[in-house]
Amino acid sequence: MHMHAHSHDHGHDHGHHHAPQDFGRAFLIAIVLNVGFTAIEFIYGFMANSSALMADAGHNLSDVLGLVLAWGGALLAKRQPDSRFTYGLRSSSILAALANAMFLMFACGVIGWDAVNSLLHPPQVATDTVMVVAAIGIVINGLSAWLFVKGSKDDLNIRGAFLHLAADAAVSLGVVIAGAVIMVTGWNWLDPVVSLLIVLVIVYGTWGLLRDSMKLALNAVPSHIDLPAVARYLREQDGVQDIHDLHIWAMSTTESALTVRLIMPAGYPGDAYMDQLAAGLKETFRIDHSTLQIAQGDSEHVCTLHARHEH
Repeated sequence: MHMHAHSHDHGHDHGHHHAPQDFGRAFLIAIVLNVGFTAIEFIYGFMANSSALMADAGHNLSDVLGLVLAWGGALLAKRQPDSRFTYGLRSSSILAALANAMFLMFACGVIGWDAVNSLLHPPQVATDTVMVVAAIGIVINGLSAWLFVKGSKDDLNIRGAFLHLAADAAVSLGVVIAGAVIMVTGWNWLDPVVSLLIVLVIVYGTWGLLRDSMKLALNAVPSHIDLPAVARYLREQDGVQDIHDLHIWAMSTTESALTVRLIMPAGYPGDAYMDQLAAGLKETFRIDHSTLQIAQGDSEHVCTLHARHEH
């Protein structure tokens, strides 16, 4: 005898679910500010004959694209399920986070290459113009990053947007410090050295985002969920003799799903029991969408995935 109970809660009443809804205004403000700043930076870079500023304008433009990507992922994640996409398009937020991490790594490669070239042939830096524009960059990127601080802990996609902007603020700060020292000492080689140090910091921060988003894209158990603890919790439920086929994966950067087969010799325990168990999984482990199958254990059952693995 096999019976299924299926639970998903559309209420989304936990704080960590609100990321897609809450950040529309933050994305809009950050994109408008950064587009404006990129244009100013490029124009002044051109006028001051500063390749560093023009290169940073190009980097900022890549960040605007990154923000658009993250916002698109957050919006698509709100799409309702249909007959083709039965989970909706929630996982697009995972793809956006992954693309953002790859984008950041690529931007680091470009900046790093540029810095190495500048180190071999230190350019004459127009320090005053560069410092003023970079200082504006600190304010704009710092303010934009601050808009995403709240969601960056719980939502990988929002963390991608936050890292982009925080990295930009760090780049601008480095440019200002280097500009000040160059002004006093005339050490033009300092500009590319600071760029390389900043690249290392960005790569260090981005590596975690790349690793986590790659894991979610490959249906790994989300990092905040302890699989053995979930298995223990299910086995401790009244009437449960054993569990089979426990699978947990991320539906989006903020929501998780679970499927499991519960061996209950006494048979189906009733809807109230199943609802309570689904609610317990949501409350204890932040698993929003549980599909629970009941079996009495009369037949030899092997998970098809494990069976294939053993042969």
